[in-house]
Amino acid sequence: MSPAPFAESPQQARPDGPRIYVACLAAYNNGFLHGRWIDATTPDEIMEEVQAMLAASPIPQAEEWSIHDYEGFEDASLSEYSSFETVCDLAEFIGEHGEVAAKLCTHFGDDLEEAKAAFEDYAGEFKSTADFAEDITRECGTDIPKSLEYYIDWEALARDMEMSGEILVIRTGFDEVHVFWTR
Repeated sequence: MSPAPFAESPQQARPDGPRIYVACLAAYNNGFLHGRWIDATTPDEIMEEVQAMLAASPIPQAEEWSIHDYEGFEDASLSEYSSFETVCDLAEFIGEHGEVAAKLCTHFGDDLEEAKAAFEDYAGEFKSTADFAEDITRECGTDIPKSLEYYIDWEALARDMEMSGEILVIRTGFDEVHVFWTR
């Protein structure tokens, strides 16, 4: 017997937001690929979609499922058995903060709560860490004489701040860094 086609093609047009591909394990274990792409909306809506997908399974009374794929979560990771609450919370966090949220989550070992907490100490987005070091120095009211400005190595100052653990830097582009205080 040849495997059935996907219930929905995994090559469908990219969604507007994060989504997961949930597969029926009974079908999978019997050589069938049966599943559905589901938008990361609310846990209840996802569960309704999963129940409908299981009801349409080629294997009668299918009950078990797992997440076999996902997209729109940037660099963040989901496991096969991530809760739908986790899926929706992560999708909302990425929707609110973009790529930096996903990279921050990855930095903290996929600990969403730690990533969210880091935003309490968000210093901002800068073109470079050197720009951050210069901005923070000037914000402190430090008056630097014009004759000395060219001798200050802002890049080295920022690197020292990062290496000492004073700041966390998340790079999201060539001229785009996000700085978080680690106090």
